[in-house]
Amino acid sequence: MLDNLKRFLDYILKQKNYSSNTVKNYEIDILEFKDYLDKEGINYLDIDYDFIKGYLMELYNRKLSRNSVARKLSSLRSFYKYLFNNDFIDQNPFRYVATPKKEKRLPKYLGVEDLENLFNTPDLSAPLGQRDRLILEVLYASGLRVSELVNIKLDDIDYSKNELRVLGKGNKERIAEFGDYCLEIIEMFINDGRKKILDKHNKTCDYLIVNEHGNKITTRGIEKIIDNIVKKAALKKHVSPHMLRHTFATHLLNEGCDILTVQELLGHESLETTQVYTHVSNERLREVYLKCHPLNRKK
Repeated sequence: MLDNLKRFLDYILKQKNYSSNTVKNYEIDILEFKDYLDKEGINYLDIDYDFIKGYLMELYNRKLSRNSVARKLSSLRSFYKYLFNNDFIDQNPFRYVATPKKEKRLPKYLGVEDLENLFNTPDLSAPLGQRDRLILEVLYASGLRVSELVNIKLDDIDYSKNELRVLGKGNKERIAEFGDYCLEIIEMFINDGRKKILDKHNKTCDYLIVNEHGNKITTRGIEKIIDNIVKKAALKKHVSPHMLRHTFATHLLNEGCDILTVQELLGHESLETTQVYTHVSNERLREVYLKCHPLNRKK
């Protein structure tokens, strides 16, 4: 099984262009299933529909959410489809297993006041402060995924059009927009803070955002930076890089931007993925309506 798993992971990474994070999650899910197979003494090529139902019961008994179960099923379904297509099995036993309906969770986003508090926290007189402000500005101005942000190179920036060339999911290239405030911070960091960081360590780097040692920053590095900014800003909530992407989309819709444009800006393949933000926007509209309409006011 481990040999076929290795081949499968290599296939989805190199031929299907799945992200390294996605491939890692597939590996975790499938190895977890292997542990269950070993415990039950069953060969992975001999499972059937009833065995899968037993595994699902095991997952639910562990109090996993429907979303987690759905993700694990997706990983296993893909793995067994690969086995079927390569003639290791006669049929994919996961093909007819129903995926549990996902729990609808509205994306969390920041209000304008919290956002301004975050933006005003980094010290722009310090090189790392300029970098930290840049991270916030680009995530909010362009709605990028953190994986897209860390891979922006200097030659991906079009200063005349306020555009970024980014490589999204599945290695699909798209153009992200940004505003004049963001442009000011980009230019400040490149001409001042970034140059000082690189000169200090006698280094060069093709990537826009660098860590304190002058190397390309990692996604985990971005997460730690935002955690520190949140602490300094004394916000009593968890703020992730993805929350800034949620905030970008929600604020656009609240200001009247059409959903197809938001879909394009986020780099979503499916409109259904973008539509979750309309629920957030609709909730806000409902709150405003209930608060402001004269017939809803208590006398």
